Amino acid sequence: MANKEKVLFDNGVHKFIMFSFDDESQEDSYLSVNQYLIVQKNTGVLIDPGSEAIFDELSEAVSKYVPLENIKFIFLSHQDPDVSGSITQWSVSTSAKFIISALWVRFMSHYGFLDMSRIMPLADHGAKINFGDNYLQFVPAHFLHSPGNFSMYDSASKILFSGDIGAAIVNMDDDYKHVQNFDEHKVYLEGFHKRYMGSNKLCRAWVNHVEKLDVEIIAPQHGLLFEGENVRLFLDWLKELECGSDNIDALY
Repeated sequence: MANKEKVLFDNGVHKFIMFSFDDESQEDSYLSVNQYLIVQKNTGVLIDPGSEAIFDELSEAVSKYVPLENIKFIFLSHQDPDVSGSITQWSVSTSAKFIISALWVRFMSHYGFLDMSRIMPLADHGAKINFGDNYLQFVPAHFLHSPGNFSMYDSASKILFSGDIGAAIVNMDDDYKHVQNFDEHKVYLEGFHKRYMGSNKLCRAWVNHVEKLDVEIIAPQHGLLFEGENVRLFLDWLKELECGSDNIDALY
């Protein structure tokens, strides 16, 4: 059986946990997705909790680390159902504030979420909020691939949740969760990034932002983690990638 969770950072006070729950009833068509949880002093931040199909499994797993009533924030990197589909279930089971781009606030009612007072809308330039003795920074990632999109940096663990940036559709059944060989892993990145990322100019803007942070792990929403040397290798690759509108002639 696949290992569905992995603690990426734990200093006794602050934890960063990765989950990999899928809707196994739709195994022929589902998209492998990662969810993440940050816990500090019994307060939690849930990141991209995913679709309603995995709510029961994920909520049970999360509750091993922090009571659901102690989840303070739920961060949604963008509007897609593999990110936001379970928003109504999490709104009922927690009293958390939902952090999402201001661009998508009006769309949340289409998921059945109506209490707009619980949404913290992010302006385009992002934000930084205190979390215990540390901070969470919301890094603009617009058009990579969503027009209102953010990554999130956790200063305590030095982990950057990158959303769909760095995503790869790979077999997550093994216990290892990290890229082993970047050159071999590129084949799983290229097709998705060339089509779903907006342009090289946008990729460079995001990389330039990330390079100002002290990042030890890049954690995408789909696929394997980038750690150590692979952080730099991935950023260098993305900075040079021609994608989206750079390839417009081939699409029309």
